[in-house]
Amino acid sequence: MAARCTDLPLLPGYSFDPKIGRKKFNKENVFDYIGPGNRALIEKVTPNLFGPLGDRYPSLYPRGEVPEIPAWIAYDKQILRFDAFFRETLQEFRGGHYLIRKVRIYFFLEDGTVQVAEPKTDNSGILQGTVISRQRIRLPAPMDANFYDITDFNVGREVEFYGRVFKIVDCDKFTRVFLNRVGISVPDPIPMPDDPYMKMRSKEGEASLPKKPNRKVDKLGQFLANDQKVLRFYGYWDDQETQFGYFHNLEIHFYLADDTIEIKELPDSAGSHTGFMFLSREKLPKVSHGLPAPGAQDTSILLNVLGEKASEMRYLNDALNCGKEDVAYYMDNDLTIGGVINVYGRKVVLTDCDEYTKQYYMAKYGVNDFTPPEKPEDRDAATEDMLSKKRELPPWNGYGTYEDSAQNCISLEPKGPKRDFTKFLKLDRIGMDSHILRFAARMISKIPENCTRKFIINYYLNDDTLSVFEIAERNSGFATNQFLGRGPVMLPGQAIFVSDPPKNYTAQHMYIGATLLINSFKFVLVDADEYALRYMEINSNEFPKSDINIVMDKVRQALKPIYKDFVAENLPVETPVITYEKLRDKICKILGKDFTEHEMVTISRAFSANCFKPRYSREDIRAITLTELKRQLWDDIERVTEYFKARDPCRTGILPRKECYTLLRACRLPLDKVLIERILDEMKKDENCNIYYNDLLDFLNREKCGMIDVIPINIKNELWFDSERVPRAGSLIDWCAFNKFLDLEKTFQEGIGPIEHH
Repeated sequence: MAARCTDLPLLPGYSFDPKIGRKKFNKENVFDYIGPGNRALIEKVTPNLFGPLGDRYPSLYPRGEVPEIPAWIAYDKQILRFDAFFRETLQEFRGGHYLIRKVRIYFFLEDGTVQVAEPKTDNSGILQGTVISRQRIRLPAPMDANFYDITDFNVGREVEFYGRVFKIVDCDKFTRVFLNRVGISVPDPIPMPDDPYMKMRSKEGEASLPKKPNRKVDKLGQFLANDQKVLRFYGYWDDQETQFGYFHNLEIHFYLADDTIEIKELPDSAGSHTGFMFLSREKLPKVSHGLPAPGAQDTSILLNVLGEKASEMRYLNDALNCGKEDVAYYMDNDLTIGGVINVYGRKVVLTDCDEYTKQYYMAKYGVNDFTPPEKPEDRDAATEDMLSKKRELPPWNGYGTYEDSAQNCISLEPKGPKRDFTKFLKLDRIGMDSHILRFAARMISKIPENCTRKFIINYYLNDDTLSVFEIAERNSGFATNQFLGRGPVMLPGQAIFVSDPPKNYTAQHMYIGATLLINSFKFVLVDADEYALRYMEINSNEFPKSDINIVMDKVRQALKPIYKDFVAENLPVETPVITYEKLRDKICKILGKDFTEHEMVTISRAFSANCFKPRYSREDIRAITLTELKRQLWDDIERVTEYFKARDPCRTGILPRKECYTLLRACRLPLDKVLIERILDEMKKDENCNIYYNDLLDFLNREKCGMIDVIPINIKNELWFDSERVPRAGSLIDWCAFNKFLDLEKTFQEGIGPIEHH
């Protein structure tokens, strides 16, 4: 930029270019040598008298030898927020002399700037938003040489910005904590004063003000109260008596926001009549006299116009509406089930309505009868039924799959078969949930070698397909490979070359003890993995053999006549448990073939008495934790306690597990993630699995019940969730729980007599 003298005019010839005569135009280097052969990046900043390097801040020097972090980095995005108000004088308002305007004062710690903003409120009548943009503000005279700082803001103080005084009444939680930490005491919040202007605008104040007569009908209140509220009716218009007429199925919409009606025609199933707009949205008159004349529906009537020039023209409005014709329109109380409405000469009969409309009429008018009337016979219904009848395909010829052959018969252009995409999205793999049921199976054959072969049968729920994989034993003569590729498997005993699609194996055919015939090979399912059993128990409505209530009801009906003898024969003597094999043999003798192995597995899983003792107890985990904290020289339990109490302002002593994990990670505990998860597993929890964090703080505090240091272990391997194999449930059954669920003892006490307890 050319420099010039301010005393000279800004004219050509009076300004001078400083680049004239200059020969070197290069930029300054950003690299410099700070020692022999040491080249480092430097930063040109304001000289720091306290720094060891003057105005150069090389990145080569370690922490502690460079200047302190500047404020715009240390306090980046840290803002103090204060709630305040100021009074604005009202000059032309009766009943109030001032207006209370609530604002928020933001103090940016990074550069000491201040911003004042007023939150926007609906129907306030004033322009709201940013009152003072972000800037540094000077103190009022005679201290205007200085700027506002953090010490000038506090609850109860008044600050003056450009002649306007703001009263601070409150601050947010971050501001209160920050000021307390820097040594500034923050008083309690001050109540906001009442606003006389808003009182006058309230209903009590408006009742005292005289109102001018308003002849205009205000529809805004009805619109705000009933916006997006629609009554839906179903009806018909029988036009079969006219030439080329047909039966119209209609859907009537009544909009409560403005009392308008819209009628749509529903398309039929055959597609012969597509749906179209029968009546556009409008107010429907009860009696129609043809098209109204121009100006007949105007809201106001102009009586006369005086004057010749547009600037001097005067007009008179008819306030009494003498020439206006009253037209009766259909309202919500005119629409009833079985009623008839006149749609410009067409009689539309209402036959039904949706659930929301029924609730509306029951609440407003007390109508409880919504019985639909009988519809007249549709002459085109027989034709439509013939058109919609299922197409009969020719028998399958055996080439390709049935789906491919059927698709080629439907259309001339070959297309691939369509799959159930909705079922695929619902039952496809989602994270660890594979939706695959895996069963262990053995082959039933006349060849002895085949009877010893082991197979894994996978059932895919998303498309009802099967795959078989063989697991060969060593030196058996068979290979471990895929026995059958994934695909649907037909049920045995069906005719193959027919028109109807074949029935395949479904998920209900898969259970322990079931026999499957796959490509002339007979398999029996002998076991299932944990995921399959758990999935079938969760979805017991689809798998009745995994429903403990159905299974026990079957056992209950069979044991009613012999319950006393059954208890006497199988009652344990030493321990209140019974083995799986013993209970299975007894129930199978009573129920016979009606009782499957899968139902017995369901009973054993429901009343399992297996005990599992983890490798590391709570005391062992605490000893490992305290040892790790001691090795890492960590001793900051007070800060952790402060963070946990800050996240629980109501002092309930309970926090969710996820939040406890986040706080421990945020406090930078030198513990592995696996160890933190194991610590949270050992904590005390409520019925909603929330953690009592006081127990967690005592767990991490070595001063409470100190423990002896232990030898460090490989935490990732030793505490991994799959490192301790939980024994499979079902080998032992709780006899007491089994009999309590049967609940047959009360029946015998009432009908037969008391039972002798052994």
